[in-house]
Amino acid sequence: MAEAADFQGTRPSPARRWLRRTASAVLGAPLLAGLLAVPAAGAAPAGEPAKAPTGSRTVDVSLDTLTPSVPSEDDTLTVSGTLTNKGKETISSAEVDLRVGPQLTGRGEVDDAAKRSTYVPGADPVTVGDKYTVKFPKLARGISQDFTLTVPVDKLGLDDPGVYQLGVSVSGRTTTAPYEQVLGIERSFLPWQPEATDKRTKLTFLWPLIASPHVTAETRSDEQQTPVFTDDDLAEELAPGGRLEQMVALGGRLPVTWVIDPDLLASVAAMAGKYEVESGDTTVPGKNQALAKQWLTALEKVVEDGKVIALPFADPDLASIAHRGKAVSGTLSHLQNASAVAATTVETILHVKPSTDFAWPVNGAVDSSIVDVATSAGAHNVIARSDSFRETAALPYTPSAARPIGGGTTAVVADARLSTLFDGDMSRAGASTLAVQKFLAQTLALTEQAPDNERSIVVAPPRMPTAAQAQTMARALEGLSGNRWTQPLDLVAAAEVKPDPRATTKVPRASAYPKKLRSQELPTQAFQDIRTTQGSLDSFETILTLPERVVTPFGNAVNRSMSTSWRGRSLEAQQYRDAVRDYLQGLTSEVQLIEKSDVTLSGRSATIPVTVQNKLVQGVDRLYLQLTSDNIRLKFNDDGTTARLPISIAGGHSQSVKFDTATSANGRAQVTARLFTEDGTPYGKEMTFTVKVSEVTPTVLLVIAGGLLLLVLAGIRMYSHRKRAVASDTADGNGDGPEQPSDPAPDTGPESGAPSGTGEKVDR
Repeated sequence: MAEAADFQGTRPSPARRWLRRTASAVLGAPLLAGLLAVPAAGAAPAGEPAKAPTGSRTVDVSLDTLTPSVPSEDDTLTVSGTLTNKGKETISSAEVDLRVGPQLTGRGEVDDAAKRSTYVPGADPVTVGDKYTVKFPKLARGISQDFTLTVPVDKLGLDDPGVYQLGVSVSGRTTTAPYEQVLGIERSFLPWQPEATDKRTKLTFLWPLIASPHVTAETRSDEQQTPVFTDDDLAEELAPGGRLEQMVALGGRLPVTWVIDPDLLASVAAMAGKYEVESGDTTVPGKNQALAKQWLTALEKVVEDGKVIALPFADPDLASIAHRGKAVSGTLSHLQNASAVAATTVETILHVKPSTDFAWPVNGAVDSSIVDVATSAGAHNVIARSDSFRETAALPYTPSAARPIGGGTTAVVADARLSTLFDGDMSRAGASTLAVQKFLAQTLALTEQAPDNERSIVVAPPRMPTAAQAQTMARALEGLSGNRWTQPLDLVAAAEVKPDPRATTKVPRASAYPKKLRSQELPTQAFQDIRTTQGSLDSFETILTLPERVVTPFGNAVNRSMSTSWRGRSLEAQQYRDAVRDYLQGLTSEVQLIEKSDVTLSGRSATIPVTVQNKLVQGVDRLYLQLTSDNIRLKFNDDGTTARLPISIAGGHSQSVKFDTATSANGRAQVTARLFTEDGTPYGKEMTFTVKVSEVTPTVLLVIAGGLLLLVLAGIRMYSHRKRAVASDTADGNGDGPEQPSDPAPDTGPESGAPSGTGEKVDR
């Protein structure tokens, strides 16, 4: 936050301050003369090897520990660190000294002191001297030496409360410069507030539990729907000493506001049960259930009495949505869904009711479009940062965080100086110690800007702190544990603090959004990919008998595709979206038409069977099969060239659907088979086959009828002929009438073994 001036409510007396500065200048004059005799270190000209550091940069001084961070009158200050001779010569008669004072007035002087990298006589404090030094007969080049300085606090010359410079310097001689000179220095800060102030700054520290996505859209077909993870890296963060384990262990003893991504909770909860991990083209069983259960148990315990803020599910990138995704249809609805499921997820897993009306854009950078997107998803508070929400008025102090920006929305403006102190590599002890002391110094200087004006300040640290960063943040907050100039306040209360009427409430323009952050945003194509996937999912779920088994894992995966964690990882983001799309396509293709060969129809009517296969575990319904003929010679049910029939198929089964047809002429017809959802949306690929029509004509029927008639007439003629033959045989036997029953003469061949006589008729 820009400030026109910094001042403190209480300063050292002018006389004492003058004496301190004069003493520094006088004592530093001989050293200055020595420094001027030694060439300053600079960049080597092109083509030449880099020169070894000289002057007060010859020795690298690292301050690894400083305890206590906030001393009291009866304490003993202990400073330890490491000296490394980076010069070309051995240093003799090396002496390590502690330097304290003068008092710094305001936040600006703290920043200026931290920027200096060389010894500046008159500006840097004088040595404590006396016996509180450490001496080394020599420091060989390239060699490191540890040191420890111990000084009673009452020997430091601390007067009025405030922030004092603290430095450790090393002086010595070299062959080239055989006189005593300062060859290295490192600065830090010593906050001095022996007693609690009457009015203290209310401090809100966000403690984020956020991780990148690790869960795919894929689940196994068992009843529990075993989830599939992209990797098992989350286990490393949950393990003892891991990033997330440290965040929970440290945050549990600190006055912080928990800011949680519900997706992290859902992922760890899934890991606590049966899960699988991708491994090449297959998957292997996950084995870190115990870690997941332990972490969730620990987290549930530490948040039960704390304040929890739930971000939208998967921590969507609000700036990317505002700048590149809002114009793509459906994007805002995904954000709203991510917000809707946040509270349910947190309550189900942690059994606490979170606040869900906070939005946190990347680095707190905001503009009007980002605010609009955040509020459209239900947020009433937007966590911004002061380097984005710059003051237009010349304020000599840091105003409170809460700013009403219209429409019932509050911008909670975090302090940029405090929020960015922990961004660097905190694994180095020197960097961590300096960050802690500067944090304490800045908070004290901030309080002393306007000691009668009690203000509320918010700190929004890195979104996904490393374990070392978490440890450094914890040390910084522990330094404030005495509540001498600050008191803790949760984020919800900070958003409700009465705003400073002099603080700006103007939301930055879109053109003010940082170019570096804009270059890391998800591209418009990402949101178009998401829209395509969602469209396929919408069609797919309408035909399922158990749609929730698909909607939930894919809905979560779509939300993960918009995660803030993809910034700077565009390739990984694209691969994740592609994997979600490909898996969904694989599922939808499990319901398909079976390829059909050409069909031949004879006659005016027939049926055409088409088979639909369902390889899914669950059944499908509300699906329709449509056949379309490209020729009027082939019609369906005399209704035209198109017919549609409903389909309902159990999981793992196939169904043959029969369509009645009517033909009117010989020839060929192309038939297209296509599945449709209930609302008429095409589903899957269409299938085409040929129908050959071979009709029986009326002429052929007349010929067949004529042949049958001839056969009938021939039969009648044969019958008549037989009848006449029988009558003739009877007349020849007795000459005058019918045969008598007592006539012993045979009348047919079978009754007589003799050959037939001439003219005898035998029917065979």
